[in-house]
Amino acid sequence: MTSHQSTQTMKPATAAKKLGVYLEATPAEFQEGVVSRAELNELQANPPQWLQDLRHNGPHPRPVVAAKLGVSIAGLARAGVTEPLTTEQIETLKQEGPEWLERERATQAEVRKETARIKKKNAEQAERQA
Repeated sequence: MTSHQSTQTMKPATAAKKLGVYLEATPAEFQEGVVSRAELNELQANPPQWLQDLRHNGPHPRPVVAAKLGVSIAGLARAGVTEPLTTEQIETLKQEGPEWLERERATQAEVRKETARIKKKNAEQAERQA
């Protein structure tokens, strides 16, 4: 019996998400086609110029914007930031330091601290039970 290996493909939106880029900013041929696993791996290993430019300059999707600002995606939504931002816009926000950004960064820091506390507590419990 011979095994037939089918080529895994994904929608452009999925590939853009995995590449960390905003789909609407990608070239038309990327948006209109399908991306195989091999093509995705090649794009990650040897990004073409358009991908390098998008990663560097944007516009960036919400998860990337949130990470660059040090806030959660929900924090962006609470602040009314719903559109993709360029690297320049993100840097301007960082420099201006609006009140909402400082508040959301503090919230994010508290969430990380609490997550670490719970993880440590669970590890200690697991250690006692072992």
